[in-house]
Amino acid sequence: MNHPSAYVGRPVVVLGLARSGVSVARIFHDLGASVTVNDRKSREESPEAAELEALGIPVICGHHPEDLIGPSTALVVKNPGIPYHIQPLQRAAELGVEVVTEVEVAWHLSEAPMIGITGSNGKTTTTTWIGELLSAAGMHPLVAGNIGRPLCEAAVEASPDDWIVAELSSFQLKGTSGFRPRIGMLLNLVETHLDYHGTMEDYIDAKRKLFANQTAEDTAVLNWDDPVCRAVADTTAAQVLPFSLTQELEQGVYVRPPFPAVGDEQETPEREIVYRQRDGREHRLVGVDELGIPGRHNAANAMAAAAAALAAGAAPERLATPLREFRGVEHRLEYVLEHGGVKYYNDSKATNPTATTMSVRSLQGSIVLIAGGLDRGSDYMELLPLFRERVKALVALGETRDKLAGVAALAGLANVQTVEPEEDAEATLREAVRLASAAAEAGDIVLLSPACASWDMFPSYEHRGRMFKDSAHTL
Repeated sequence: MNHPSAYVGRPVVVLGLARSGVSVARIFHDLGASVTVNDRKSREESPEAAELEALGIPVICGHHPEDLIGPSTALVVKNPGIPYHIQPLQRAAELGVEVVTEVEVAWHLSEAPMIGITGSNGKTTTTTWIGELLSAAGMHPLVAGNIGRPLCEAAVEASPDDWIVAELSSFQLKGTSGFRPRIGMLLNLVETHLDYHGTMEDYIDAKRKLFANQTAEDTAVLNWDDPVCRAVADTTAAQVLPFSLTQELEQGVYVRPPFPAVGDEQETPEREIVYRQRDGREHRLVGVDELGIPGRHNAANAMAAAAAALAAGAAPERLATPLREFRGVEHRLEYVLEHGGVKYYNDSKATNPTATTMSVRSLQGSIVLIAGGLDRGSDYMELLPLFRERVKALVALGETRDKLAGVAALAGLANVQTVEPEEDAEATLREAVRLASAAAEAGDIVLLSPACASWDMFPSYEHRGRMFKDSAHTL
């Protein structure tokens, strides 16, 4: 797309309200475009519509009009979660109308360089951590994107001396064309979101768009332990800054001594995170056991965050304190309370089996696991070793409850219970917490780590996590 200022007097359609849709619509309207906003939710479900209508921006709710996209439409900006098969987007494709997401718009608007963070797991933790590291280094980060704050809002605010630190989903990246972050980061890739992308190839292609327009002046931070991430190094023009848990690198951020290829973090000896420059000079950043949040996967997140901060110009000696003091993000292996000698952890953001596996393996003690949610077609066999080795009992709920129970049975897990859905999703989760509490003994851990998205029962993983915490507090 062109710079948003090039759409003066031209029809621009914004598909989807929410905060990002409102932000985009306001920007194009202020720049003089002829903006129409459309959301299939009813007017009663779209409180944001009133704000735009007060500015004179037409908002159509409840359906997608057949004539929404026409030959004169100059641009469509869609909410990332809207699938491409809906009628307005099919019509845009037929007419050759460009369809982008807010990320593309924000990149054109921003005077500040961007750090783009993507991956299947760990995005929110790493994005937040980068913000903390840059702040500690005396820099001025604006954290935005898929993490909550609309990217366009941050882009309008940013000055050339700022850094925009953007969490980016595959949904967002799929709708980009010219987007070029100064620093792009790919944390990992596992099978997920196939209900949206259709194939793993489309999912990977969307992630790779983060690096498509980078040049030798930019940096690609890549997980050297993930073969798909490592393969990006062969196709990007950017300078590559790798990080690794399992091998010492000639240049990059790594753990010394390395972790084994598989295994639990607590079973390994003391380790340190090291940054080795291209000229061979080394800097010890922090000990792994000093990190503010536990787990092998969080050591990887810490290395990735440090690599991004270093690429942005942070001094290595300024990073140790924020690496030690960071305590994680809500809904990601979040300690809730101890009740009757049992500890409760909220890991609602674990929306795929790999995330759940990493969380379980980072905790010490017997695990009573609450899992289940939206069925995206996975067979969940990836969880079989976890059920066999680390889980004491399983309480399964949501659309995938029977699948998860079946895998647990194959693993020989004796204590497996499923929760039949009630009309009130919150009541269903409360029953799951009650059953998990009854199965736990002093010294155990009750862990909500669903391995599934929340949308079969809850509007978001945040809502699911808050309900779990409330249930734990009211046992």
